[in-house]
Amino acid sequence: MAREILMDTPRPTPTRTPFVGTALGFRPFFLLAGLAALILVPPWLWAFAGHPLAVGAFDPLSWHRHEMLFGYTDAVVAGFLLTAVRNWTGLPTPTGWPLGGLALLWLAGRLAPLAVPAWLAGLVDLAFLPALAVALGRPLWRGQNRLNRLFVPLLLAMALANGLVHAQLLGLAQTADAGIRMKLDLTLLLLTWIGGRVIPFFAGNAVPGAAPRRPRWLERGLYGLFLVYIPWHVLAPEQGVGGALSLALAAVQGLRLWNWHHPGIWRLPILWVLFAAYAWLVLGFLLQGIAVWGLYPVDLAVHAFTLGGIGVLTLGMMSRVALGHSGRPLAAAPATHAAYLALNAAAVVRVLLPAALPAWYAAWVDLAGALWVFAFALFLWVYAPILVTPRIDGRPG
Repeated sequence: MAREILMDTPRPTPTRTPFVGTALGFRPFFLLAGLAALILVPPWLWAFAGHPLAVGAFDPLSWHRHEMLFGYTDAVVAGFLLTAVRNWTGLPTPTGWPLGGLALLWLAGRLAPLAVPAWLAGLVDLAFLPALAVALGRPLWRGQNRLNRLFVPLLLAMALANGLVHAQLLGLAQTADAGIRMKLDLTLLLLTWIGGRVIPFFAGNAVPGAAPRRPRWLERGLYGLFLVYIPWHVLAPEQGVGGALSLALAAVQGLRLWNWHHPGIWRLPILWVLFAAYAWLVLGFLLQGIAVWGLYPVDLAVHAFTLGGIGVLTLGMMSRVALGHSGRPLAAAPATHAAYLALNAAAVVRVLLPAALPAWYAAWVDLAGALWVFAFALFLWVYAPILVTPRIDGRPG
């Protein structure tokens, strides 16, 4: 089998678009994701401090949970897949006006609760993930790798999770918590899948002597566990079996990460950030497992997944993909390295310190939020110009 081409080696594309901001999927969506990360957290901190915050039918907590998963995270997922699928299949994904339309649809989903009734806001927001699935469906189905086609049902399952959230907002069912858990679990599955493809690939290419191992039995066992864990966690999150499954996933994910590791990764910030993010996923499963038995606060375990795993991995991938697909060297600028450190520090502050010093819980939340905002302000400072200017090598994309 020919070696799969990944994000570091973009294939040339014959198409050009007049506006560089819609030349390839990562450009508008990574910019929107950075802006969302910067804009969404301060209102939540304001509400957490006891001030009023009204966002349509959402209460402050439900809005925060929804927007970080279906807003920020989905923007990164869209930008990555619209770029990666073109490389994986050699077939075009939307550019120009179709890509701009997808980006506007995502943006409309964020703004609609502020302007229109809840039922209409729900329809607008629910349209994005199916539209993304349709945009990716043609190249995925025509591509040779049939496994890649699973991205389509995964995106549609995420849309179903979003529907469970909006059903509660409309007073139709008490399903929002299940929808949020489902979306989080599906996102963890997606990151596990993509991480398993790109992290060992990047390490093997960048670090002399690195030889990441991917035993087939381990990979099959990992995804088999996920297939059991997700429905159990969605439907019965507080039962002991769910805790045992979380601990099993922590062990398997940890072994997977160990098989990829080489000491040389820590000399490359743009690589170690991906390993650090995956370590947060391992810790998240561990903490969630013991939280079922009351040994750790559940909300802190969740933030190991969201702020640590999702936040750090998406920041690391956006910074890397934007460099590779703008023709630049794959080396983190000092400000980007500072952003990596700040976001990992935010995860430590949000996940570990409240358990050690719970009396200062509110202060830890504020500090973690400030570090998150600082990290993504640095990201935008470095990458916003890259995302809206042509490739430095003159190639399209």
